[in-house]
Amino acid sequence: MSIVFFDSGMGGITVLREALTLLPGQEFLYYADTGHVPYGKRTAEEVRSLVIRAVETIVQRERPRALVVACNTATSVAIESLRKISPFPVIGMEPAVKPALEHEKVSGRRVLVLATPLTLSQEKYSDLVSRLDSEGQVDSLPLPGLVDLVEQEDFRMDKARAYLQEAFSSLKREDYGTIVLGCTHFPFFKKEIASFFSPYADVIDGNKGTVLQLIRRLGPSPRAEREAPGPVVFMSSGDVDKDRGKFFRLMERYQGSR
Repeated sequence: MSIVFFDSGMGGITVLREALTLLPGQEFLYYADTGHVPYGKRTAEEVRSLVIRAVETIVQRERPRALVVACNTATSVAIESLRKISPFPVIGMEPAVKPALEHEKVSGRRVLVLATPLTLSQEKYSDLVSRLDSEGQVDSLPLPGLVDLVEQEDFRMDKARAYLQEAFSSLKREDYGTIVLGCTHFPFFKKEIASFFSPYADVIDGNKGTVLQLIRRLGPSPRAEREAPGPVVFMSSGDVDKDRGKFFRLMERYQGSR
């Protein structure tokens, strides 16, 4: 039985890398719904249907030990539906608003959440901010273009910086103490994002917290199948051979950038 990581494309690699570190020796299956990426520009109903269909495809292959929905957008619209139909643990993503606000409690500096348009438009996100942000410190900004750059393997610094320069042009960047990466694709550009803010600002994501929650759901000491890192089986809804090559290239790139 494998621990399954699901994403619309390749962003979930950033979460999987945490799992490979914290859960050595486990077997993993990564499913990328590349036939329908990106999710962030679709309707909630479309995404919910795509996610459920993809998970049904995965379950036809094997019964997961657990499923990590390594996609903030998919989590925001489909996580409750998945939990109702899945007999195994289902762990989702959540923008790291809580630790960001706790970090800025004393300073009073603002928090900026970066995510896809669909994640930011959902009730799940607005409820999260309403529940935690009593002082009105949180701002949000959609950055769908970064998803496209990762999926195209386009890491030209000048192109990323031009996109971010325009996106951040209306912000008072010096006001922000913590920037939250609310999309699993965005850590690929963590250094570029950080360069637009104060050197004292923190750029955080929810990836490690998600894997720690996975560990809690699996039990106190998940049994390692072997001492060496376990295998990662790759599946996709698109061109599997082409997508597999991209998957391992991006795995290597992300590991080298950390």
